[in-house]
Amino acid sequence: MTTTTAPAASTVAPRHHAPVRGPSLLRLTAVELRKLVDTRAGRWLLISIGLITAVIVTLQLIYAKDADQTFANFFMPSLLPLGVLLPVLGILSITSEWSQRTALSTYALVPRRERVVAAKLIAVVLTALASVLASLAIAAVGTLVAGATGGAGTWRIEGALIGHAVIFQVANVLMGAGFGLLLLNPPLAIVGYLLLPTLWSVLGGLIRPLRGPAGWLDTGRTMEPLFTSHVTGEQWGRLAVSLLVWLVVPLVAGLVRTLRREVS
Repeated sequence: MTTTTAPAASTVAPRHHAPVRGPSLLRLTAVELRKLVDTRAGRWLLISIGLITAVIVTLQLIYAKDADQTFANFFMPSLLPLGVLLPVLGILSITSEWSQRTALSTYALVPRRERVVAAKLIAVVLTALASVLASLAIAAVGTLVAGATGGAGTWRIEGALIGHAVIFQVANVLMGAGFGLLLLNPPLAIVGYLLLPTLWSVLGGLIRPLRGPAGWLDTGRTMEPLFTSHVTGEQWGRLAVSLLVWLVVPLVAGLVRTLRREVS
């Protein structure tokens, strides 16, 4: 008699795939920092910033009075071109995903768009901090040359000036990033960032009823005290109000638009 046995039930347990973790914020920030120098526009913008800063210090060595050739006097003027050009870098960092049509792949790899935006903002803030260190280094070289060629070569600088320089550069680059988030188009964002505050400043000087509000909303005026070692409470208040309008509002509105915009 032949007996047949039923096939044994499968004892192989079903496979459970471990959830795939997205890249960390640190890694995303490193990627965004690399993007800043990978593109031709970003690379040349950074080179231009360094060259302009060096030219400003060189001109001071040639034309400034010996008594004015000090570390503080080399450092503070070098912040002005950075304050103009760094926001453009922030705009390009934000808008490049849309202008170069990489948003689809970026947000497919990192579906949580707010993480990508956060990494971009951290990257441009780190760049702003690095720019302050670069200005300090170039100012130090200028001070050494001044001391060796008969200039004052004085190294004294108040710590408040360095802190104000950090606030100035970080605020400017975040304003640029805010306009980039809001408009998501490089030329439009750059023109908007450069034109709107300037237009407001001109109108505030020409139209008498706007002169009062301009003292609170014109960043050209509210940031001016940062180039001194002492800022009063009222001046901090004016700066806060102007940054609320030109930095916080564009950032928040731009973030909402970026999170909701359809990627195609």
